[in-house]
Amino acid sequence: MAQYLLELDTVFQALADPTRRAVLGRLGSGPASVGELAAPFDMALPSFMKHIRHLEDAGLITTRKTGRVRTCTLEKESFGVVEAWLVEQRNIWEGRTDRLEQFVTMHTEETPA
Repeated sequence: MAQYLLELDTVFQALADPTRRAVLGRLGSGPASVGELAAPFDMALPSFMKHIRHLEDAGLITTRKTGRVRTCTLEKESFGVVEAWLVEQRNIWEGRTDRLEQFVTMHTEETPA
């Protein structure tokens, strides 16, 4: 469980930055070189590489170097930890809202008009 929470924290931390989310959005269309990914951003390449490393450390992307070109690929399976957490939260809140609805309905029916 602790490993799950650490992994979840790492993924959410990676997703918290708009630059990293934009990179992930672009990689949803397929692999791209770091140069292609960095082009839309007004930052030095070493700064951009920190974002790439953060995404890689979170397991959201993998990189492969061929010659002088580093290519990034989205790791779709890594989003499973976020999906599982969101499903768990949704189930909790749906259960709470269902109980609230039952409570309100029950008390509304008991109250004379």
